[in-house]
Amino acid sequence: MNGISSLDEMFQVQSDNVTYTGNEIISDYTYETTLVKGNVVKPMKMKMQFKTDVNVKKTGVMLVGMGGNNGCTCIGGALANKHGIEWETKEGKLKSNYYGSMLLSSTVNLGIDPNGTTIYTPMKNMLPMLNPDEIVWGGWDLSSMNLGDAMKRAKVFDIDLQRKLYPYMRDIVPLPGVYFPDFIAANQSDRADNILSGSKQEQLDIVRSQIRKFKELHSLDKVIILWTANTERFSSIVKGLNDTAQNIMSGIAANESEISASSIYAVASILEGCTFINGSPQNTFVPGIVELARQEKVFIAGDDFKSGQTKMKSVLTDFLVSAGIKPVSIVSYNHLGNNDGKNLSAPSQFKSKEISKSNVVDDMVASNRILYDEGEHPDHTIVIKYVPYVADSKRAMDEYTSEIFMGGKNTIAMHNTCEDSLLATPLMYDLVLLGELCERISMKKEGEEKWESFHPVLSLLSYMLKAPLVPEGAPVVNALFTQRCAIVNVMRACLGLSPENHMTLEHKFESTLTEFEKMRDAPHSNGYQNGYSNGHANGYSNGHANGFSNGHANGYHQNGH
Repeated sequence: MNGISSLDEMFQVQSDNVTYTGNEIISDYTYETTLVKGNVVKPMKMKMQFKTDVNVKKTGVMLVGMGGNNGCTCIGGALANKHGIEWETKEGKLKSNYYGSMLLSSTVNLGIDPNGTTIYTPMKNMLPMLNPDEIVWGGWDLSSMNLGDAMKRAKVFDIDLQRKLYPYMRDIVPLPGVYFPDFIAANQSDRADNILSGSKQEQLDIVRSQIRKFKELHSLDKVIILWTANTERFSSIVKGLNDTAQNIMSGIAANESEISASSIYAVASILEGCTFINGSPQNTFVPGIVELARQEKVFIAGDDFKSGQTKMKSVLTDFLVSAGIKPVSIVSYNHLGNNDGKNLSAPSQFKSKEISKSNVVDDMVASNRILYDEGEHPDHTIVIKYVPYVADSKRAMDEYTSEIFMGGKNTIAMHNTCEDSLLATPLMYDLVLLGELCERISMKKEGEEKWESFHPVLSLLSYMLKAPLVPEGAPVVNALFTQRCAIVNVMRACLGLSPENHMTLEHKFESTLTEFEKMRDAPHSNGYQNGYSNGHANGYSNGHANGFSNGHANGYHQNGH
């Protein structure tokens, strides 16, 4: 009766809560949460509908920094998968894959079959999803080198894979990009031979024109723009300069020095109606850009790819604190030799990275006032060194010292060899795919007529990012599995399915185990019998079970009212 199985093909949900129209999936959903006021705890509910457009339209992705290690690895990886490339290594022949992509290479718990077997399905099967093989790729780089030669310079792929990819990549040449030397390390100037000229307003207008031409040239329905270029220094937040949408537009027009290159790309993207994702740690999303995105109702997401050391930190710290163990010292050391490491060797750029990496444990620490007093934090130190010889093979070493039972100490030391771009690239696919999916999802609350998109600050993408950008007033969540659950449960909501939980009550009581035995032995009847119902009855129900409010009010309401 126990076990795990898989459902690899596409599926449909059979329920009164979901309707398939051909172009849309419309689901009825009850969102449940808990309101705590002092020592009074109230279950709350909000009835809503989700609408998902199932038509995945022709999409282009423009990478800022497409000639860097991440950029050419991302495009090369998609081309290798598209053409089914295989290559020889000293370990034998390898095939192209999308390992490391949560959306393309992980599975989710869909439910149980009548035997009590847990059924997993690929996450990409949950809702119609963009395929990276079908994306049209383009973008900008400060270096004019074609992507075939940039791939060779990066030294990320095995040599035989480089040989087989080169014919597909040698004719891809980056567009000239925005270059403001004050914002990146001086050691990057030797690569900057492919740059735009003119005032900041003129460069903004050129970038907007480049986006429009790319879209027209390839007959695209939509374009998503992703920054995977060098880490910039932090921009100063200046009242009257970048604090409002109007002021940042005026600042660009006035050629203000504190307007960064990433800000130019973000503003251009927003004004062209394109989702903009920031994969580096700098504060691209100054208040004026966030306000502009809200005005234009265009998605923005950031900051900084969460691929190696920080991802492990968000898992391990969550585990320790959740286990009642108190981390008191977290020391993280990195050395790497790619161009990212070279740029980060400059103090201003390192500061941006240090900020994004250091905040990752904050929400987990704040969640446990048994272990930590108000304002108390572990000692947390981060070191990054540039060692050219190791190239893209970053070394990360961490030491976690924790207080345990009755004054004891526990130390965990970890060594992690991170193939930097091979870990970051699948996150780029996930950011693009999930961002595009969110453009096709809308929601309306019970009693309302208007469908509403996600907030323009697209925090659902936080799983892939070190320093998640969230709407003003919303909590920042860094715990990795909490972030993943949010994505899975939004997908389930779009199908009228309840959130995933791990109670498995069907295996915890004699009566429920007996029901499963009856279901297993009964003739096929859509899998529903006795207490397990697809209608409106007591027991396990997909509809409106007893004890649940019908909710004849907008917004949240309490049970029994």
